[in-house]
Amino acid sequence: MVLGLYNYWIVVLLMMIGFYIVIAHGNLIKKLVGLTIFQTSVFIFYISMGNVDSGSAPILAEGVARYSNPLPHVLILTAIVVGIATTALGLALVVRIKESYGSIEEDEIQIQDQLTEDKTSC
Repeated sequence: MVLGLYNYWIVVLLMMIGFYIVIAHGNLIKKLVGLTIFQTSVFIFYISMGNVDSGSAPILAEGVARYSNPLPHVLILTAIVVGIATTALGLALVVRIKESYGSIEEDEIQIQDQLTEDKTSC
């Protein structure tokens, strides 16, 4: 029973790994990698839900009685494209942050922002 649901265990494992990377690391590139892993786990989850045992593609043919639902697969294809675009935007923002602050570490960026605020308030 539990081993039969291995795809869901993989989803949970990938989700927790991605979530841990986002929370535990201050490097912006590592955070983007964590978000991508988390996003991939959601893709696998939806694709697993759309799969039907011994189901076929939704094309009418003789001898085929069970069909897989194509909607999750189509939605995930769109989500993959959006995910790639979002990751590219995030990487572009990291490049701009590196040019402005000279670092991609979250702590150093916050310290520099705090120093700038202190200088402007005085």
